This record gives sequence, C-alpha cells and structure tokens, in this order.
Amino acid sequence: MRKSLGLIAAAVVVAAAAAVAVSRAEPPAIGTAASEPAPRPPATPDDVARGKALFTGTCAAYCHRPSTPEAPPAGADAPYLFGCEWRHGGSDAQIFQTISAGVAGTRMVPFGGAIPDEDIWRIVAYLKSASQCKPTP
Repeated sequence: MRKSLGLIAAAVVVAAAAAVAVSRAEPPAIGTAASEPAPRPPATPDDVARGKALFTGTCAAYCHRPSTPEAPPAGADAPYLFGCEWRHGGSDAQIFQTISAGVAGTRMVPFGGAIPDEDIWRIVAYLKSASQCKPTP
C-alpha cells in the first residue's frame, strides 16, 4: 500500500512539474500550425448574410466603415476593410486570425471566444464577398 501511495505521489509531482513547464512556455506565434484556425466550411448565401449582419452590428457599428466607400467619420482610425490592402494579411486564415486574436497596440480587440469561430468565418466570407478588389486573372 505504501508503495502504491509513493508511486501516486511521484506521478502527481511529475504531472505538476509538467504543467508548470507548459504554462511557462511561449505561446505559438500567429500563423504557426498550433494557432491555425479550424478549417473554414464552404460559405453559403445564408453564411454571407449572417456575416454581413454580424459585421454591421459589431464591427461597423463601432469602428469600421461599412462596404460603401463613404468618407470615414472624423477621428476614425479603423481601416476600411473592402479595398485591396490588408494591414495584417488578406488571406481568409489571416483575416480570421486578426478578428479572433485582435491586434496588439490598436483598438482591434480579440473577438475569439466572444464570437463563435463559425460566425467569425461568416464575417470573413462577407468581407471577401463585398470586397471592391477584383482578383486579376
């Protein structure tokens, strides 16, 4: 019985040490395999419509201009998201990561956890569908 308790105690100590080591490890950098978002499901017209509603109520309501190219409000510092240039990468995965993790040092807060991943993908689908940038053949 003592031997079993000793083995259990040793296992607990090893597990605790491993947990401390993991907690002190550097988080994965954006774009590494450990931080890649879940694969995006194909976007349907309903997904794009939901993405538009989410963007309008969450993103455009506070920071970003809607898809119309009107002049930004005075003092606006959030980028226009329907042109051809993206400050933090324009691939679907990069846009997802920016929305999910936010951008340090800016007003772009992380929405991961607050908005489900499926809905973040819907926002990405809307942004891409409403883009004024036309791909070159």
